Amino acid sequence: MANLKVTLVKSTIGAVPKHKKTVEALGLKKVNKTVELPDNAATRGMVKQVQHLVKVEEA
Repeated sequence: MANLKVTLVKSTIGAVPKHKKTVEALGLKKVNKTVELPDNAATRGMVKQVQHLVKVEEA
């Protein structure tokens, strides 16, 4: 099964509270930290919501 590497590239300090919760739910706590997540519809939807804060790569 394919995975996505999601990296937080921008701080959530000025972000909408809902976006802060989404980034935290993705498992990202600090800038430049990376997590590998399964490539499914739920993950894609979360990433799309905060696409201005994260970088996504196929893993």
